[in-house]
Amino acid sequence: MKRTFDLIVAFILLFMFFPVIIVIALLIKAKLGSPIIFKQERPGLYGKPFYLYKFRTMTSEKNKAGVLLPDHRRLTSFGQFIRKYSLDEIPQLLNVIRGHISLVGPRPLLMEYLPLYTTEQFKRHNVRPGITGWAQVNGRNAITWEEKFALDLWYVTNHSFLLDIKVLILTVYKVFKSEGINQVGQATVDRFNGQNTKVSGGHE
Repeated sequence: MKRTFDLIVAFILLFMFFPVIIVIALLIKAKLGSPIIFKQERPGLYGKPFYLYKFRTMTSEKNKAGVLLPDHRRLTSFGQFIRKYSLDEIPQLLNVIRGHISLVGPRPLLMEYLPLYTTEQFKRHNVRPGITGWAQVNGRNAITWEEKFALDLWYVTNHSFLLDIKVLILTVYKVFKSEGINQVGQATVDRFNGQNTKVSGGHE
């Protein structure tokens, strides 16, 4: 039922957002150049890697040593706008159609984090990752890694079709309010450093 729902909604949203997709792609090409789509390997169900798609929001500026500049130096006002309204996430509907992710689930993090997880933390991969999730509607990037893992693990244990519907409705509300986009003092979010996290129950 979840997979069928994902496919139906993903195709409907792609059709609805098609004009928006074209406009965003043209603007990215004009303001940031190529590539238009940012592609990065992420861990999916049971940690199996896949390539996640997002609209590009940063420049490719590097220092004299050829190393990319920090995120806050490469994130333009245009990129901030795209992120503010989660427009950069639209290409992930293709990931949903291909079965890499679901509409709702723990957000797919970086491959390099996998060796840093505890056994308990790795359980977040017992379900497909999602475009949005329980942690995203309960703080997103404004909460700590400990809180994110607790919320993700609560979802893995308690997920249901009705909970997914609730998360999707709350996601729309959060997007319009532009809540929790960044951590305080950060252009995006701090990297996970592998510290043990305290796992607690979810909250409604």
